[in-house]
Amino acid sequence: MARHGKKYTKVAEKVDRETLYTLEGAIQFLKDNPTTKFDATAEVAFRLGVDPTKSDQAVRGTVVLPNGTGKKVTVLVFANGPAADAAREAGAEYVGFEDMLAKVKEGFTGFDVAIATPDAMKEVRKLGKVLGPRGLMPNPKTGTVSDDTATAVKACKAGRVEFRMDRHGNVMVPFGKMSFAADALCANCKAVIDALNAARPAAAKGLFIKRASVSSTMGPGLRLDPRVTA
Repeated sequence: MARHGKKYTKVAEKVDRETLYTLEGAIQFLKDNPTTKFDATAEVAFRLGVDPTKSDQAVRGTVVLPNGTGKKVTVLVFANGPAADAAREAGAEYVGFEDMLAKVKEGFTGFDVAIATPDAMKEVRKLGKVLGPRGLMPNPKTGTVSDDTATAVKACKAGRVEFRMDRHGNVMVPFGKMSFAADALCANCKAVIDALNAARPAAAKGLFIKRASVSSTMGPGLRLDPRVTA
């Protein structure tokens, strides 16, 4: 069993496990009861009513947080020519093709998002053993495979977050920093909820979002009222 520190325990004692919180109430509780000295990340976790063993019920997507993530996002772009130039102008930290392929093949993963042009993907797919386990493989569904590299880079820098269901049917998404204003965190979390509902697979039956809770880094979770996620 995981052991928690005194701050966590003190805050956890204040949480009413029988209460279903409004989003505004949960976020205000987290802001009023910090568990870390650093600027913690706010996260929302979902338990989905899908069968995670069936590929047609997989859930994956992206959401642009209206108030950003509060985190500096480092971007690598696999591209040549004008697409590479556009990516550099848009602010990508690492841009190239053969040189970037070799760098990543050697184990370099010092970036948060990888973007590739469609033409580059034939070679980028060969890096699956490095990129795949870290969730860094570019994917058309998340907007990270595109000829418009400038738009893709800007979206990632502005606060686009990818979400993906795990093998147990859970999804966890960071939606900002606890230093954000409460209304900014609420807006970001609502955007995540809307994006997740929009990503509902056609094959999913019954209640889609079964449970949801919000928490901060190293803090207890507060269960949300189902009406928040409906």
